[in-house]
Amino acid sequence: MNPVHTLTSKLDTVITEAMTGQFERTRRIVKTDEFSSVFRLRPVFKTEHLVLYARANTMTHARLGVVAAKRLAPRAVTRNLVKRAVREGFRRSELLSSLGLDCVVRLSKPVGGRKEPASTPAMQDLLYREVQSLFAVESRLKKVLEAAAAVIPALPGQNDSAVDAA
Repeated sequence: MNPVHTLTSKLDTVITEAMTGQFERTRRIVKTDEFSSVFRLRPVFKTEHLVLYARANTMTHARLGVVAAKRLAPRAVTRNLVKRAVREGFRRSELLSSLGLDCVVRLSKPVGGRKEPASTPAMQDLLYREVQSLFAVESRLKKVLEAAAAVIPALPGQNDSAVDAA
C-alpha cells in the first residue's frame, strides 16, 4: 500500500473523529472497579445538578466517566443530553487534557420529568453552564493531584525533583 495514501487515510480518520465528536476509549472510564475507586473519594465540586469526583491516575491524560441515573432523568434523550454536555465540557477543558486524573461526573438532582419536554434549549443551556463551572475548578483539581503525589510512587522514567536537588 502507498505510504502517502496510508498517512492521508489516518489523517482523514483523525479529522472525522474530531468533527463527529467521538470520544476515544482511552479517555473513558469503563470498568465498574474504576468507577468505584473514584466514587470512594469525596466529591471535588458540586453544582445544582452535577457532582464531580476526581482521583489521580498513573496515566499522562485524564479519563472521564458519566453516570446519569434513570430515576433522575427518566427519558433516554435527557440522559444522553447530560452525557453529551459533560463529554463536550471535558473535551474543551484545557486543564484536564494535561492532568492525570480520573473524573466521574454524576447527575445528582432530577433533570426534566416525564411530563416535561425531554430536551429544551433552556435545559441545554443550564447543563452546559453547569459543566463549564464544574471543570473550571483548577485549584481543587490540582489539590487532588498534589494529595495523590504523596500516595502514588513516582513512575519509572520520571524525574523526582528532590533527587535532582540533592
